[in-house]
Amino acid sequence: MTLLMSATETSVVAGVMTFTMYCVFPLTILLYLMRSGKRKREKRQIEVATQQKPQQNLTQASPANSEAGDK
Repeated sequence: MTLLMSATETSVVAGVMTFTMYCVFPLTILLYLMRSGKRKREKRQIEVATQQKPQQNLTQASPANSEAGDK
């Protein structure tokens, strides 16, 4: 529909602007909003992973430190 609207414009520039303003920009906004939930989940997963890494490093470092102290 938008392609037909832009094809009937009087100049090429007006046609490109019509297609961009009525199709491309609204579509990018819609896709951005639809993906917001996935971005939030990915951000939470990264935060959880970074919080778990220091805990794993501490548990891995503890036996090594205790063995070094025993020798």
